[in-house]
Amino acid sequence: MLNIFTLANGRLFQEEIESLEELSRFQPIWVDLESPTVEEKRWVKQYYGLSIPEDAMDEDIEESARFYEEDNGELHIRSDFLVADEDEPRTVRVAFILNQHNTELKSRGVLFSIHDEDVPVFRLLRMRARRAPGLIEDAKEVLLKLFDADAEYSADTLEGIYDQLEKAGRQVLSGDVTDALAGEVLGAIARQEDLNGRIRRNVMDTRRAVSFMMRSKMLNGEQFEEARQILRDIDSLDSHTAFLFDKINFLMDATVGFININQNKIIKIFSVASVALLPPTLIASLYGMNFQYMPELSQKWGYPYALALMVASALVPMWYFRKRGWLK
Repeated sequence: MLNIFTLANGRLFQEEIESLEELSRFQPIWVDLESPTVEEKRWVKQYYGLSIPEDAMDEDIEESARFYEEDNGELHIRSDFLVADEDEPRTVRVAFILNQHNTELKSRGVLFSIHDEDVPVFRLLRMRARRAPGLIEDAKEVLLKLFDADAEYSADTLEGIYDQLEKAGRQVLSGDVTDALAGEVLGAIARQEDLNGRIRRNVMDTRRAVSFMMRSKMLNGEQFEEARQILRDIDSLDSHTAFLFDKINFLMDATVGFININQNKIIKIFSVASVALLPPTLIASLYGMNFQYMPELSQKWGYPYALALMVASALVPMWYFRKRGWLK
């Protein structure tokens, strides 16, 4: 899918392109390629003179090669964006190519973005740019706003993690934690831990990308200050992710502790039962020895007496355990 974005009256407008001829009707500041076809790549190369690298969206590219500047002034940035899906949280690799001086189109630059699937941050920026005039002025501003929206999206996701952990905390600290409930809580905590780790990695990647833009001296004074504000917002997220890691570890330990308590209760039952049955077992063993004359047969009430003695010997330890509170 090939989408272009143009500025009109300070607002960002989106147009979906279905042919090469449609490209000549617009003067975009942002060209977005989502899962581009070979034909769409050919349109971009033919009209804009841009060759999209084959490894643009490779996941195994070296970290040091994700941010660089070509001799012709093109800036290449490969950044990961978070997709906080409840079922499958993940990051999506996006390749940005910023043509800062496109003299052929007589524009102040065009930003090209290539990715395999739609990214929530992109939808958030498109919605804001349509509603807020003057939010974006050029291609560099688009890239900055994307990273700004990415930091805010990470912050919103962190708030969701807070809510989920608070819910799990109420379940754990209620005191009545069964093994089934503990399993559910552990699963929920593990999912939030994975998401928190992805957020931490995502903000680290965004910090590197914004720092590269600041070092490349491509930003004007106002944009440079905006980039510094983005870095400050990202720094504030680090303390939240660190706190959430501590809270997750606490809830993990508490849940595992309740599981151990439940297991100890089961072991306690077997321990009490084995101790309480030792006297009856001893009596049965004595009466079962090979005497010349079996003691229980020497009197009329031998068997009832033996059975009553075995029952009494089992009840006395149980009474003692109950008195000490060991059966609670």
